[in-house]
Formats: sequence, C-alpha cells, structure tokens
Amino acid sequence: MARHLKTAMRAEVRAEADAAVRRTVEDTLACIEAQGDAAVRALSKQFDGWEPGTFRLSEVEIEKAISQVSRRDLEDIRFAQEQVGNFARHQRAALQDIEVETLPGVVLGHRNIPVNSVGCYVPGGKYPMVASAHMSVVTAKVAGVKRVIASAPPFQGAPHPAIVAAMHMAGADEIYVLGGMQAVGAMALGTESIAPVDMLVGPGNAYVAEAKRQLYGRVGIDLFAGPTETLVIADDSVDAELCATDLLGQAEHGPTSPAVLLTDSEPLARATIDEVERLLAILPTAGIAAQAWKDFGEVIVCESLDEMVAEADRIASEHVQVMTRDPDYFLRKMTNYGALFLGSRTNVAYGDKVIGTNHTLPTRGAARYTGGLWVGKFLKTCTYQRVLSDEASAMVGEVCSRLCMLEGFVGHAEQANVRVRRYGGRNVAYGTAAE
Repeated sequence: MARHLKTAMRAEVRAEADAAVRRTVEDTLACIEAQGDAAVRALSKQFDGWEPGTFRLSEVEIEKAISQVSRRDLEDIRFAQEQVGNFARHQRAALQDIEVETLPGVVLGHRNIPVNSVGCYVPGGKYPMVASAHMSVVTAKVAGVKRVIASAPPFQGAPHPAIVAAMHMAGADEIYVLGGMQAVGAMALGTESIAPVDMLVGPGNAYVAEAKRQLYGRVGIDLFAGPTETLVIADDSVDAELCATDLLGQAEHGPTSPAVLLTDSEPLARATIDEVERLLAILPTAGIAAQAWKDFGEVIVCESLDEMVAEADRIASEHVQVMTRDPDYFLRKMTNYGALFLGSRTNVAYGDKVIGTNHTLPTRGAARYTGGLWVGKFLKTCTYQRVLSDEASAMVGEVCSRLCMLEGFVGHAEQANVRVRRYGGRNVAYGTAAE
C-alpha cells in the first residue's frame, strides 16, 4: 500500500480559498459587462497601476519593444516558436476532412473548421512567461484562426519587451497590455475598444482561471487550469539531486503549486526530502518554492510499479517526469496525465519553454478527461450529409419515420414522410409511421 512520507495541505483549506476567488471574479465580470472600458481601466489601475491612453499597442510601440530585446533572445524565441509550430503542423496534418458514402446514395462527411477569433492570455505579473505566447498564438495560427489577439499585463510598469516580441513574432493580430481578470473579461465580453472573441486560451493565476471557468459557455476555452503541478516518478536508478531539482523547478511557479514525488525506493524518498531542503537554502526563488513545498509537496512510497501507475493515475498530474529504468512502462500503462517527460535526459522545463509540445495542460485532476492545448482545440469538427438519390432518401425516410413515432415526435416523422411520399411513391398519412 502506498505510504505518505510527506502530505499536502487539507482539501478543505483549498476550498475556502477557491470560494473567495469565485466571488471576486463574479463581481468583476459583472462590472466589466456593465461598464466596458471604464471598468477595465479602473481594474487595470487598481491591480497593475497601469492606465495608458489605449491598452492596444500600435505598430510603432511594438517595434520599440522589439528593439529592446537582444538579438540572442530574439533568436531563441524564434527557435522555440519554430519547434512549437513544427509540431503543431504535424498535428494539423493528422486531422483530415472526410467524406464517405456509407450507404448507396448517402454521403456523410466532416470538415475541421478553425474558430474565427481567439484571445490568448500570457501571464506576466510574477514572471514574464514569454513561452505562453508561443504555445497559444503560434498554435492558433497554425490551426488557421483568422483573428488572434494577445494580452499580457505590464511588467514593472511597462509592456514587457520580450513578451511583446514573442506575441508579434508568433503572428498576433492585436496586442494588448492588460492583465488578469480584466484582460480575460474584456476579450470574452468585449468593450467599446476590444471586439469580443469566440475562444479564450492560456494559463494564468487563480483569478484568471476562475474567470475562464465562469465565461465558459459564452466563449470556448482551452481547459480549466489551476496552479502548475508536477509529479516526479523515480526509482533508485536516479539520485536525489535530479528528483529535488525537478520538484522545485516547478514549485517556483507559485505558492500553491503541487510538487509530488512518487517512488518505490524509500531511501531515495528520504534523500530527496533532505536534498529539497539543501536546494531551498540556495535557490533564488526559494521564497515561493518553499511555501509550495511546505503546503502542497508530497512524497509517496509505493511497493511496486503497478502501484506507482495506479497512484499516478489517481493524482492525474499536469506534468509527469518519469525517471526509472523503463520509463516507457509508464507511457504504456498510464492514462491520466497532461504531458509525460520520459527519462532523465528530458524534463518539464523543456516542454514548458522550447521542445515543441504545448505547455498549457490540464490541472486539478482534469487529465482524467482531457488533454492539453493543441492545434485541434482551435478546430470545430463539423459534420454534413448529402443524399444523392430518390431511393436512398425514401429508404432512410421509412426507418426515420418509424423511429420518430416511437419517440412521439410526429413533426419529425412528417419531415421523413414527405420525402417517402415524394421520392418513394408511398402514400403515408400525416401523423403515422411509414411502414
């Protein structure tokens, strides 16, 4: 049976915090819907101290921001975007439109149609998450989205040059310097100066995530996202330094980011706990990572590989770093995860920043029923049908008529009956089933 050497904060404490966020977001979105730009401006001033003449950057302002980014950084951004775009293009190529004749004279098909407009949120308050621009804007453009707008909060009182550069290089059609709930609400609901979008994507803090949850239905979203999560699955083929580094490397995202070690080696588990404490003494972001480890860190010791798989699927973590003798065992067996990082040569940071897979992934157990953001999220698979012959219409109509009457839908049945009469030469009375 799996044993906890370290446990996380109780679920009830998290629920109380979630409820407070929910109430704040509900009030904020109602304010934006009622007051538009005025509300957005007031919220931006309140939360970010940011109140420019317009939140949208002009071409001149974009070029000025890009000019502040070093050549090396621009080359690195371009490299990362090429990897993300390349993988997204391969994914898009796998999604084919189809048309098949399923019965003589009956043709069915589907088309993969891009969403018309998307709003991409790029977090930038605590850390300027340049990579989020690649993941959302590049992928949307590969999917064929016509209008992609991107928004990020100001960083230290100004647009963050690297984020602006990444948005522009990724192909954003409109760039806004606007953060948090007010950005998400403005993009989804629309204001006097921002036309609404059909879909929202991108990670964010608890308030951004809750805003997307409450707006879902009015607009589409990529997924319900919470704080970054990481699960390290390891055996004694690796050492505590690797395990502790990979745990804290994600815990630094925020004080509520879960970091979990799952292992079948108790000596490795205990050594990792000690190594975490050693690294926290020298890690520049220890103020955040230490709080996350204290409140949301877990260490679980299992008795077998099968038990490790079962625990991993129960946790359903956003990121799963597998460092075992046979990492492909977990690729074959696991079913609940956002993304797998197989072997000690790779790690979550590669996926977060540069390797090409998307870093917007399911959290809080959502990996049980969804994957992460990918090119397919921006596509609507829409069906169509065509009946080519009188005989086919009459034949399908007879069956349809009977099934409609079985359910009591007389009007539905008559849609079929009129075609049975017209194309099949059968005299079917109104309100009866075609026999």
